[in-house]
Amino acid sequence: QVQLVESGGDLVQPGGSLRLSCAASGSIFSIKSMGWYRQAPGKEREWVAVITDGGRTDYADSVKGRFTISGDNTKNTMYLQMNSLKPEDTAVYYCNYQIVLGPSYWGQGTQVTVAS
Repeated sequence: QVQLVESGGDLVQPGGSLRLSCAASGSIFSIKSMGWYRQAPGKEREWVAVITDGGRTDYADSVKGRFTISGDNTKNTMYLQMNSLKPEDTAVYYCNYQIVLGPSYWGQGTQVTVAS
């Protein structure tokens, strides 16, 4: 079992920045990938960014150049640095760990609101 806890969500003005954190605990091994997803009101959950066990990163086109995903293995924590935030980035952000040939784990989510 893996437990994930997100933090860092807040109300921020357009153009501002936030850093989300995802702290992992439990049986953390054989991680295939770690990622961030988001869900805006009335919309389906969408993929935002991923970092693989090999360190490769990828981003949704809507956030490319503005968001940066990273991980700190010493702290079992994953981050999402979000810059140049836009109102359309408003959503609940979830972190996800995908286990090799195993289940997918989700955090409870953290709210990000971009408004003036």
